[in-house]
Amino acid sequence: MAKDPGIGSKISATVIEVKGHCSAGHQVGNTFELSAHNPSQMCGFFYHDVFPSLCVLQFGGKFPWWEGDTAFVKCPDPINTVTVKLERSDR
Repeated sequence: MAKDPGIGSKISATVIEVKGHCSAGHQVGNTFELSAHNPSQMCGFFYHDVFPSLCVLQFGGKFPWWEGDTAFVKCPDPINTVTVKLERSDR
C-alpha cells in the first residue's frame, strides 16, 4: 500500500446501514479513516465506488446536492449493501 502523504483534508467513513451480510465485515457504527492513498478497511469494489466522492471531499470540493462536508455512498453489491457517510475535517 502507498504511504499516505497527508495532503488534503482528513476523511472519516462511518457505516450507517448494512443490508444483508458484508463480506468485508462492516457493521453499523464502524468508523475508519481513508484517503485517496489509503483504502483502509474497504474491499476493492466498494473503494472503487467511494473514490470519486472521497477525492472531491479530500481536496476541497463540494457537492450541490449534499450540505456541508459530507457525502453518502453505497457499495455496489445490490443484495448485501453497505452505506457509508464520508465526512471531511481538518488534519
